Amino acid sequence: MSDRTDFTADRDRARTLLDNDDITGLHLGVIRDDQTVDTVIARDPASDYDPRIHTLSLLATHIRAVAAEAGADYDAVAADAAAIAGQLDELPIEGAADEIDEAVTGADNPADQTNGVDDDTTHEE
Repeated sequence: MSDRTDFTADRDRARTLLDNDDITGLHLGVIRDDQTVDTVIARDPASDYDPRIHTLSLLATHIRAVAAEAGADYDAVAADAAAIAGQLDELPIEGAADEIDEAVTGADNPADQTNGVDDDTTHEE
């Protein structure tokens, strides 16, 4: 299979995963034109699962997948991702800066967090 065929197959698999009514949480990120990153974060407020565990489980899975794709140790990928996340305040993020700040502030007080988050974030480099 060519790289383009692999990409198309993976994108179709993602569409199939999203077209399922039993989803209780998702983090989706797409890159457009190699410059724009759009993300959506959503959790079903009816889910009994702790939203912090949903978020951390999805993040951990993404880190392991990125590490496997890059042929790198996932501990190193996690450290690099954390370092980059700390630098994102220096980059222009349209529309989501307030939501990100609220989420980080609310992390110290879980009672302030909601189970239903629907965020559309655009970041241009």
